[in-house]
Amino acid sequence: MSIDSLRQKPSWKALEQHHSEIGAVHLRELFAQDPDRGERLCAEGAGLYLDYSKNRVTDETMRLLCELARECGVEERRDAMFRGQHINVSEDRPALHVALRMPRGSSLVVDGADVVAQVHSVLDRMATFARRIRSGEWKGHSGKPIRNIVNVGIGGSDLGPVMAYEALRHYTRRDLTFRFVSNVDATDFVEATRDLSPEETLFIISSKTFGTLETLTNARSARDWVVGALGSEEAVARHFVAVSTHARRVAEFGIDTANMFEFWDWVGGRYSMDSAIGLSTMVAIGPEQFQDMLAGFHAMDEHFRTAPLEANLPGLMGLLAVWYAEFFGVQTIGVMPYEQYLKRFPAYLQQLTMESNGKHVTLGGTPVDYDTGPVYWGEPGTNGQHSFYQLIHQGTRLIPLDLIGFGKSLNPLGDHHDILSSNIFAQAEALAFGKTEREVRAEGTAPEVVPHRVMEGNRPTNVLLGEVLTPRLLGTLVSLYEHSVFTQGVIWDIDPFDQWGVELGKVLAARITPELTSDAERELTHDSSSNALIRRYRALKH
Repeated sequence: MSIDSLRQKPSWKALEQHHSEIGAVHLRELFAQDPDRGERLCAEGAGLYLDYSKNRVTDETMRLLCELARECGVEERRDAMFRGQHINVSEDRPALHVALRMPRGSSLVVDGADVVAQVHSVLDRMATFARRIRSGEWKGHSGKPIRNIVNVGIGGSDLGPVMAYEALRHYTRRDLTFRFVSNVDATDFVEATRDLSPEETLFIISSKTFGTLETLTNARSARDWVVGALGSEEAVARHFVAVSTHARRVAEFGIDTANMFEFWDWVGGRYSMDSAIGLSTMVAIGPEQFQDMLAGFHAMDEHFRTAPLEANLPGLMGLLAVWYAEFFGVQTIGVMPYEQYLKRFPAYLQQLTMESNGKHVTLGGTPVDYDTGPVYWGEPGTNGQHSFYQLIHQGTRLIPLDLIGFGKSLNPLGDHHDILSSNIFAQAEALAFGKTEREVRAEGTAPEVVPHRVMEGNRPTNVLLGEVLTPRLLGTLVSLYEHSVFTQGVIWDIDPFDQWGVELGKVLAARITPELTSDAERELTHDSSSNALIRRYRALKH
């Protein structure tokens, strides 16, 4: 594609004209002109209901956005992904996270191998291992059963397992303790293990290459902690398992490769929580519930694959994100789950969305001349309402929100859940319609205070509703956002499956570390700022 090809598409030009006509129209007016839009601008699939009527769109907007998707080849590229074609162009790989949740007995042959058969072979080994831990059959070096599981990873090898554990805590074994170590900051490891007994602790070391600096640094500290307490290198085999593809490095570390669980280079880290990276999740909730989670992923995969764009939840959400980013100049989108168990879901989505679509060149390598990859962030409701919602309601920046709620609570207690849920609908209503100057004056507000109490409204929201948070519905939610991100990436003609921007800092850090640890002063060849900072650090250190 040429630099300006997206902007030259007929549907894009039609959207530009359409935005000039309706971009300033208030949601109050849209609802007045179309009172039934709340019953029409909605979609449902895989156990989720999406109300997108409080977006600054009309039927014509959605028609043009779907036309843009078709012109950009969203459906063709989606089908290519499901066929296992090499749609990750910069790494010449397929992006086959959808194969991780295909049912047993399905078949998808890619590059001569049936990847579904491979997936279920690993899932079966994971299930056997999880049952051994959960039953107490697996014993540590001193003969005691494992009571503590510590997942050591970073990025997708940490964010997915942490989010899933917190999201599904209701379903976990409460007599097992789960901890997660990711940061190379020693505090993370020390605090995670401070109150644990090495005799009863198992470490899951999650690293595809078994060479990630942060993960291996923490893994070596974990090995020293276990061996120091139990007095034998032989203890490593009973207190460590690996999620990796690099058998030689795993064996050199001291882990029995029979306890290495494989995943593949066609699984990106941020798409891997339902692969062997989810081993800690399976131990926590059990193999059966893990399978339910996979079924939820697959249900949304099938919805995305088969539903027409006009009724396709991930497609619609992706198109709305493009609408706001390109035509309203939106830089950030908030995701607010009204469910305490989903407190880490926004952090998980930060990697999924921004590592995927934070790109500045097209698939063909030419610079884009439009914005890609808005900043995603969020906090659980109702906490956010008492902090940053002020800016969303009355600030100068337009910030669309996804509000996620459930019809039932996993912990029913009095009227808590009704109060919680009322805030979802109240916030969506308040953001959309605001409070006019006339309404404020009618309340008898002092004239000098009136401007401060006016809320412009016209702030868009999506409301997502499910029945209750289950492993299945968590899988559905994650898959929803995966495919929304994919839809956006296809529109922008970028590769959402590579992450070269992560690499440069790693390379430079590997170069700088010896300059910080050497006893002898080294000649520094960085810029003057970096050189000065390194010298100051060395002085502070000594």
